[in-house]
Amino acid sequence: MPMRLTDQPATDPIRIYRYRDGLYAADLVTAALVHFDFFTWLAENPATLEHICAHFAFKPRPADTMLTLFSANGFIEQRDGVFSCTDVAREHLVKSSVWSLAPYYASLHDRPIARDFVEVLKSGKPAGWSGDKAAFDWHKAMERDDFARSFTAAMDCRGLYLSQALAKKLDLTGRQRVLDIGGGSGIYACSIVAHHPHLQGLVVDQAPVDHICRKLIEERGFADKVFVVPGNMFEGLPAGCDVHLFSNVLHDWDVPDVQALLKRSHETLPVGGLLIIHDAFINADKTGPVHVAEYSALLMHSTQGKCYSTTEYAALLEAAGFTPGEYQDTAAARGFMTAVKR
Repeated sequence: MPMRLTDQPATDPIRIYRYRDGLYAADLVTAALVHFDFFTWLAENPATLEHICAHFAFKPRPADTMLTLFSANGFIEQRDGVFSCTDVAREHLVKSSVWSLAPYYASLHDRPIARDFVEVLKSGKPAGWSGDKAAFDWHKAMERDDFARSFTAAMDCRGLYLSQALAKKLDLTGRQRVLDIGGGSGIYACSIVAHHPHLQGLVVDQAPVDHICRKLIEERGFADKVFVVPGNMFEGLPAGCDVHLFSNVLHDWDVPDVQALLKRSHETLPVGGLLIIHDAFINADKTGPVHVAEYSALLMHSTQGKCYSTTEYAALLEAAGFTPGEYQDTAAARGFMTAVKR
């Protein structure tokens, strides 16, 4: 019998999530400290993001992700757009300090992920998935059946827990049909329908993920309530849904692509339609939480995106023609924002 999507685990897996999500953060610190001597320079040259990018030849997306990680850890601080070293960084991360830990990190110079970050910071392009230089770009790799199956299974097991935490907090009274955009295994659409039985679900994703999704939906017993439509979300979205869900999707893309996806959603939703962004969110002033800033480093390494802040999402939603709501926590450092189409 398939597992009921209203069941919950008896224990809290937060530490297990955080080990995986924060896996690459130490390598980003290593890249900045050992390859660029970043903190020594910043201690002498407080600077804006633009100035930092110009000096080190960094691209804005990875540089912003790096600065958010360092802010969350208390290594740097930002005032009026200018970043400077904190006392912790001056004492322990600046090379000339008697207490500097730079030599302690020097032996990590050749760690593959740390070296990846050097390239990502300068190119703005993602490294191979899991540091595999021979791998396709993650987004291209998802077109391969073997990789798509493996990655979809990974996201499905994560979503089994996270989707229920989301579904329980959503107010979907009066709504009829939810579109899970880039929905992968369909776990979020199935879980939302399980908790809100008056709804139908629709999942849109590209081949070969759509075939994998359809099979998993059938195995969970939702084939009569949740349906799959193959398609490229950038090229258009199915009509007829009054709720759109982006769950762990927008964080894979840079700002222009996020803007394009929100525009597609706005074009397709009816006036008053509900948009839900479920993700790991950076806080409003981009000083944390630490575990989300660490996860953002992983995303910056392997995808074209990062974790966005609540203020960044609010601005993007406003510009796309939505009225954004407040952020709400769910589970395992995730949460959601809703927005209504004007």
